[in-house]
Amino acid sequence: TKHIKNSRGKNTQRVKEKKQKGGSGMSSEITNGDATASPSLTKSSSSSFNLPMPTNSLVTPLLTDLYQLTMAYAYWKTKRHMEDSVFELFFRKNPFGGEYTIFCGLDEVLRHLSNFRFGKDDLDYLRGTPALKHCDAAFFDEYLADMDCAGVQVHAMKEGSVAFPRVPLVVVRGPLGVCQLLETTLLALINYPSLVATNAARMIVAATGRFTHFSSEDNLQHMEHASKKTPRCIEFGLRRAQGPDGGFSASKYSAVGGFDATSNVQAGKILGVPIAGTHAHAFVQAHSSLSDAQSFTLRDSNGKDVSLLERALHYRSQFQWDSTNDGELAAFLAYAVSFPDSFLCLIDTYDTLRSGLRNFIVVSLVLHDLGHMPRGIRLDSGDLSYLSLTVHRIFLQFATDHPDRSFFKDLDIVASNDINEEVLHSLNKQGHAITVFGIGTNLVTCQAQPALGCVYKLVEIDSKPRMKMSQDFEKVLIPGRKVAYRLFGEKGWPLLDLLVRQEEKDDIKAGKRILCRHPFIEQKRVAVVAKKVVELHALVFDGDAGGVVIEEPTLEETKQYVAEQIKCMRPDIMREMNPGQYKVSVSDQLFHFLHKLWQVETPVLELR
Repeated sequence: TKHIKNSRGKNTQRVKEKKQKGGSGMSSEITNGDATASPSLTKSSSSSFNLPMPTNSLVTPLLTDLYQLTMAYAYWKTKRHMEDSVFELFFRKNPFGGEYTIFCGLDEVLRHLSNFRFGKDDLDYLRGTPALKHCDAAFFDEYLADMDCAGVQVHAMKEGSVAFPRVPLVVVRGPLGVCQLLETTLLALINYPSLVATNAARMIVAATGRFTHFSSEDNLQHMEHASKKTPRCIEFGLRRAQGPDGGFSASKYSAVGGFDATSNVQAGKILGVPIAGTHAHAFVQAHSSLSDAQSFTLRDSNGKDVSLLERALHYRSQFQWDSTNDGELAAFLAYAVSFPDSFLCLIDTYDTLRSGLRNFIVVSLVLHDLGHMPRGIRLDSGDLSYLSLTVHRIFLQFATDHPDRSFFKDLDIVASNDINEEVLHSLNKQGHAITVFGIGTNLVTCQAQPALGCVYKLVEIDSKPRMKMSQDFEKVLIPGRKVAYRLFGEKGWPLLDLLVRQEEKDDIKAGKRILCRHPFIEQKRVAVVAKKVVELHALVFDGDAGGVVIEEPTLEETKQYVAEQIKCMRPDIMREMNPGQYKVSVSDQLFHFLHKLWQVETPVLELR
């Protein structure tokens, strides 16, 4: 505690010097004026990194629940606010009925910690609230006004790690008052990002059909051809997200989870992720007759202007497709003249197979004649399995019948009709020829499970382990500061995660026989001789050393890390139905310590 107090004073002095030099140090008075500022870290003169403000300017110390402030005041009033404390942030159950979770949000947590300061207007507001207006002035003027994250240390899993229940995602150590005030904000910055990244990762697994068996030889044949293109996923959810911030966060963390692009232009600008999109039904409806396309021309290889409509009508007549919708054909020609090298059309406005597909083919032929390469079609309704396979057969047949039109073999078939994980697995079982999935509502709203349920619990104070009791084993808190390891077997897969007491840290080694126990059921135990042992947490923030002590990975690096993590997981854990259970165990020493403290803290019922 003395050490924390000393470091706290040093940091307060640094802040006062900063104010004298003209720096405000007031987080709530700073906004994200340049949303496109690079998210990369800048190395300071010490071993720490200087971070920009959180992406969302609402993320300040006031983004908290009132009871965090009332507890902080009570700690300060009773002179306990500087006691050394340890909090753990973790979840109790994997989402979506699965067996794994992708940890995300650490980047924004570190930005928040680095810029944690109450502004003058924040303090003026708090003084006037009914719940706090009776509080001593010194609480606002001396304690909160000078508060930052000096003295706070944060250990965390690496961003993008595959995580499991009860294993802390983040461990926060420092003065009790400030660590308590961090709770709500850290939960808000981790819960949704981890949930949507997990949802995205599960959809990527489902879209690639890694664990799916095909149900018919006919469909398998077409799937095998289509599988030359591993299906890609694009996030289309901005319009259905819970507000602008929900939409941006979904774009960001679905990319981390494995999605290739987003329709969100703002996210593309800020994050540097690819953006994708073509046109909607409205664009097709906006064209009603062939006269709308009368003037459209493109130049051929000789530099001569060619009428797109005239040539399209020639092909339409040649194939005896004169009954296709004229307005739709005009719309496709309008799109072709605007985007001749990225021509991809929505074909289900009127009749998918007898109008949309045929109009697409004739316009594609015109573009190809003029040296341009069409991209493909999009389906937004109907039986996606049947339609995609039928479209694919027609494309293949057309390429076979016209060898000089081999590009038809490589056209994309995009599907975007209310797709979720269940639909993806069903499509794989039925068979399909879809090469790109556009997924919106069910991805960004996490419709199958709207919240992850992370919690932030006090596990130690002044070196004394603390425990929360419950009639429900799932909610019993494993006390004390712990070290987490992942034990790998001979096949390279993780066998289990192991929690041990701090003093056992040096005893966990590869090649050593380790007794791993279920936290609450005495009979459940296993001996593990691990091929490899990996410690799951690393120091990421040290207030005494100036703040952030790791270099922030790029979004692409984190995305790649997620893919690598999933690839090395046991296949049974990744299954859609009845996934295998991944064990999270405790050491023998922690097991006995937990049960001893459990008995001490549980009152003895007296019967008379």
